[in-house]
Amino acid sequence: MPKNPSVAAHLRRLLELLASGAPAEDFGTVAAEARRGGVGADDLAEVERATRAALRVHSALRQHQRREAELTALFDTAGDLAALRDLDAVLRSIVRRARMLLGTDTAYLTLPDEEAGDTFMRVTDGSVSELFQNLRLQLGEGLGGLVAQTARPYATPDYRTDERFHHTHSIDAGVLDEGLVAILGVPLLLGSGSGGKVIGALFAADRTPRTFSPDEVALLCSLANHAAIAIDTAKAMTDARVALAELAEANAVIRERSAAMQRAEESHDRLSDLVLRGGDVADVAAAVADLLQGDVTVFDAGGWPLTPTARGTDRSAGSTADGPSGGNAPDGADHPKSADRPSGEDHRPGGADGRGDSTGTDGAAALVRAAEESRATAHAVVHDGRWVCAVLAGQEMLGSLVLSGRPDLDGPDRRLFERSSVVTSLLLLLRRSVAEAENRVRGDLITDLLTAPDRDPAGLVARGRNLGIDLNRPHLVLVASSDADVRDRLAGAAVQYLFGGDGVSAEHAGTVMLVPGGGATPGEAARSAAEQLTHLVGAPVTVAGAGPAAGPRALADAHAEASRCLQALQVLGRRGAGGSAGELGFLGVLLGKDHDVEGFVRATLGPLLDYDERRGTQLVRTLAAYFGCGGSLTRAKEELHVHINTVVQRLDRIQAILGPGWNSPEHALELQLALRLRLLSLS
Repeated sequence: MPKNPSVAAHLRRLLELLASGAPAEDFGTVAAEARRGGVGADDLAEVERATRAALRVHSALRQHQRREAELTALFDTAGDLAALRDLDAVLRSIVRRARMLLGTDTAYLTLPDEEAGDTFMRVTDGSVSELFQNLRLQLGEGLGGLVAQTARPYATPDYRTDERFHHTHSIDAGVLDEGLVAILGVPLLLGSGSGGKVIGALFAADRTPRTFSPDEVALLCSLANHAAIAIDTAKAMTDARVALAELAEANAVIRERSAAMQRAEESHDRLSDLVLRGGDVADVAAAVADLLQGDVTVFDAGGWPLTPTARGTDRSAGSTADGPSGGNAPDGADHPKSADRPSGEDHRPGGADGRGDSTGTDGAAALVRAAEESRATAHAVVHDGRWVCAVLAGQEMLGSLVLSGRPDLDGPDRRLFERSSVVTSLLLLLRRSVAEAENRVRGDLITDLLTAPDRDPAGLVARGRNLGIDLNRPHLVLVASSDADVRDRLAGAAVQYLFGGDGVSAEHAGTVMLVPGGGATPGEAARSAAEQLTHLVGAPVTVAGAGPAAGPRALADAHAEASRCLQALQVLGRRGAGGSAGELGFLGVLLGKDHDVEGFVRATLGPLLDYDERRGTQLVRTLAAYFGCGGSLTRAKEELHVHINTVVQRLDRIQAILGPGWNSPEHALELQLALRLRLLSLS
């Protein structure tokens, strides 16, 4: 210890400055104060030596404090990495700590954009220039490009004058706009040594010239390593999440496939058992509807329903037989081969008169087109919100399977639906083969019936009963004819037309069909058959009907009448049409077996006769006078002894009752014939 008390005070002052953490400038004032206080030369030299020692201690303390702050920052960063939840938040924290610890004006981190093939600013701290924040650097450009290429730290005290790296206009403009001068950049490395991979770069920059110390470079490298670890960890976590999601998805697919395979196996067993037990097409439709939880209908090759609509167990019960247009089949639009049809009823779309709308026919045609598309693609197709699958035997179209109520039919269910069409085709082929065999045997019966009905009537009835045909039950007799080049196809089309019903067909001077009567007139049944047979044959088919008749002789007579009617239709040029003798007016009287004059008169004049009877008028007498006078109103009023206006009013009433075409040549002829026949019957 110095003996001079004043020296001791100066030394104590140095210790106080060290203890208080005073800046280095304050230590120089102690020697100056000793000099002003008149301290001796030896004591002054001692104070100066103590000052230098105190400055060294002060520098060491400051370095320890800085290292402590750096370590604290690194520990905090490590803690952020351990609790990594948000990569952007961790990177922002690292960049902010770099700026704070190095005391720079700004700090930023760049990452490569693998899709664009360049580098972009991921995080900035302290930046004020939007142009600088949106900079994109190509590999090898600027200081960052040099750092990424060499995987080594680089520092420049003055970026604008440093020629060690490649300057570009865009980068220099961004640096100038930010006002940066001194820049330190270090790589973000994964791995060590020459095998390390650069995944980005961390920078600290000042807006004034500055030289970065090795300790500062080492500190920024440490922070960059933490940033690299954060990025790699986040990527690994993302990859792990993606892998877990893919595994979960794969597991779900495996479970779905397994369930689909089990379901397919159960479905195969169920359909196979159904076939082996002798199930019908309707049973297949019901099974498929239950398996797919939808509504299933089997249609024929013409687009008309073969079975009622089968509904899945979880769908409410509804009406049967969806029509081709998607809803329930309208009245009069059921196909004659529908499973529960009343044989002989009119099945044409639009009703019995043939003048109704064509919704059913158009829907059937659209369904046929959808089935053709299914055949072409070998898969089920969507038509009008329903799934349609062609039912094929080789390339022959047997019909189609239609599923509604399942717009989201997936792969396994779709394959099940398509496989069910194969089972349906097998059953349809089996049914057709049985029907053809039965029809050949029944055809022999029909031939004998028409050629020799009186030879053994009781024997014919017995043979029919053995074949499931009750000849004593009223039947309609239909006779069909087509051009010679398609006549072979007509026989098969007749079998297909009657397929699924109680009718029977045979070849006997044309194609003859015997259809149990069910309420439809012969003309209605003939038109329905003509329409469907024309579609099945692909050429015009003319059909004439007669009956209903019961018993061998009556059926033979009905066939003769239908044959004469068919010839009349052909002579009249009504090729491809259907009709009956009763619908041909006076020609029907000539062609019919019983020459039903009274029926003709009643059918022609009935509305006028009824009106006269109810009102006490003389419309029939007026009509006879009008025709008898050659259509002269003057002569007619004289014969009737009434005013000419009365004749005009009566003719207007006749037109209102009979329709506007009553005076056309064709209708006028029938009216005159009916009037004459009535006059003859009255006399």
